Amino acid sequence: MNGLFVYGTLRFPEVVGALLGRVPPMEPARAAGWRVRALPGVVYPGMVPDPRATADGMLIVGLTPAESALLDEYEGDLYEPRVIALDGGRSGRAYVWKGPTEERDWDPEAFAGRHLAAYAEGCRAWRGTYR
Repeated sequence: MNGLFVYGTLRFPEVVGALLGRVPPMEPARAAGWRVRALPGVVYPGMVPDPRATADGMLIVGLTPAESALLDEYEGDLYEPRVIALDGGRSGRAYVWKGPTEERDWDPEAFAGRHLAAYAEGCRAWRGTYR
C-alpha cells in the first residue's frame, strides 16, 4: 500500500493541515471504478463504486499511525476504510462511503470557492476536541 487516497475535503492541504498540524507529502492519484458523489445536506462528498467512472484525488504518503487513527476517527462510521487500486500500479487506503448519495458528482472547485475556509476552521475546532 502506498498511502491514503483522498478525493474530497482531505485533498485540500488547508484541511489536512488543520487536522494534523502539518501537511504530509501529497501527489495526484486516480482510482478507476470509483465515483465521487455529492451527499445530501453536507458540503463533503462520498466515494462509491462505479465501473464507468474514475475518481481523481491525491495520495497522502508518510502518515504516522497516530495521524491515521486521527483521520479514522474524523471520518467516522459512515465511511469504510478500504485498500483500493490506483493508477500506476499503486494502491492506497481510502474512505468509501456507506450511505445514500445525490445523483450528481461532487465539485471540488465549488467547494474550494464557497466552503473551504470555513470547513478548515471547523476542522481546527474538531482537532481541539480530539482526545
